[in-house]
This record gives sequence, structure tokens and C-alpha cells, in this order.
Amino acid sequence: MNITTRFAPSPTGYLHLGHAFSAWNAWVRADVFRLRLEDIDSTRCRPEYAAAILEDLRWLGLEWDGEIRVQSTHLAQYQAALAILRGRGLLYPCFCTRAEIARAQAAPHGAEAVYPGTCRHLSEAARAERMNAGAAYALRLDMAAALRQAGALRFFEEGKGWIEARPLPFGDVVLARKDTPTSYHLCVVHDDALQGISHVIRGEDLFEATHVHVLLQALLGLPAPVYAHHRLLRDAQGRRLAKRDFAATLRSMRAAGVQPRAILRQFEEGIAA
Repeated sequence: MNITTRFAPSPTGYLHLGHAFSAWNAWVRADVFRLRLEDIDSTRCRPEYAAAILEDLRWLGLEWDGEIRVQSTHLAQYQAALAILRGRGLLYPCFCTRAEIARAQAAPHGAEAVYPGTCRHLSEAARAERMNAGAAYALRLDMAAALRQAGALRFFEEGKGWIEARPLPFGDVVLARKDTPTSYHLCVVHDDALQGISHVIRGEDLFEATHVHVLLQALLGLPAPVYAHHRLLRDAQGRRLAKRDFAATLRSMRAAGVQPRAILRQFEEGIAA
């Protein structure tokens, strides 16, 4: 079978070596390699970062196939997916602030610190009153109801085989907000199906999210790809490379005279940890 993979960065900063490693892992396996810009966070995503992503990938020689999928230009499609879930009675508005949720999680609700479902049982009248008053809210997935509808779930992880999906510990995850009409979880499963992704190759930090993604695939009638979660590159202190820790960017490495072939050779030889 042809292998179709993707690299799906968020343009919230410049790419660093860890991003390059993830892109290369997907590119090197692919018969078809797709590029997607996950730019739904309008407060943090910037056009200059999006342009720099394309520049950095071309510098590395990681060319993509077809058009670039830019999520912010397809919000109506994600709204349609939400409408399916809403029609099945699986979404409810949550008016809790982050501070209120944090306080609730500090209480003894069990081992998992998840949303306790404070707004799940509000009456329709109470919900309508708050929404009509302009209250901020998030749309949450009623996890228990979703699992009853979806039934038993599993996904295939390369190197591990079939794994039973257990999304319940994640609680009622957010699928949209009043000011951001979609979420990472919803967009990623929608776009992977739309772009015909056969193999999702991404960092091991996203492995746990797969449990939620498999559930959404089942609820929306989407195909489930094969998953492969690769190791993360780490700095001298053992921390994974991250924008927030000011990991060296490909842009700065290029300015310092580093050659793209040297970077790719490190990845090929498995010594860039």
C-alpha cells in the first residue's frame, strides 16, 4: 500500500531541531507527504511563522505533495463535524473558568485530574440564559455518553500492535470554544481523514491523545490510520526540545552556517538525541 503521512506544525514560533526530526520521520517513510498548518489559535499564530515553516522545510529538502492545508480557512468544515456530535446529544456548553476547574481538580475527585462535569447537568434553560447573556463557554464532549455510543475501541501502534483505546481518563474534553470554534482534537481527526493520511507519524508526547482521537474517529465515521510515535529529541539536561525553552531554531542554525545535509545525516544515523 502507498504510505501517506503528514507534518502538521502550529505557526506559533520558528521550527527547531525537534520539529525537523518529526517532519523527517514522516517524510522519509512517505510515498505521499502532506503539509498542514494547524493555525486555529489566532492569538499565537502569525503569518511570519507560517512563512518560515515553508522556508525551513525547503531548506532541509523536505518537499511536500499537493496543497498546504491551512486550518483557519476551513472553520466551516469543523463546525459541520461539531454539528454531527451535537445532533447525537454528545456536546454541552461549559461555563467554568480555568481557575474554577483548577480548584475543582484540587478536590479529591479520584486519581485523574480531569474536568469534574460541573456544567454537564445544567438545564437547557440555564444554558440558554448564560449563552444569551454573552457568557464565555467551551463545548465539551460528554465522554461517558460518547463511549456508550462508540463501544469498544482500539488502534494500531507500530512496534506494539493493537492497543485498546481508553479515553475515559481524559474526561469531557473541549472540542470548541466561543472564541475559537474548534479544537486540536477535532481538527486533527477531521484533517487526517480528509487528507487521506494512512500513517500518523508524530512525537511520543502525543501518544496519549490517540485515545481521544480514536473515539472521535468512531463517532464521526472516519477511518483510523496506523500510528507510529517516535522518540523526542532532548537537550543536555534531558528536557525535550521546546519553543518555550528557546530551543535553537533552524533559522539560527542556518545563519550559523550549519548545512541541512549535516542535520539529516544525524537523523539517519540516530545520533541527534
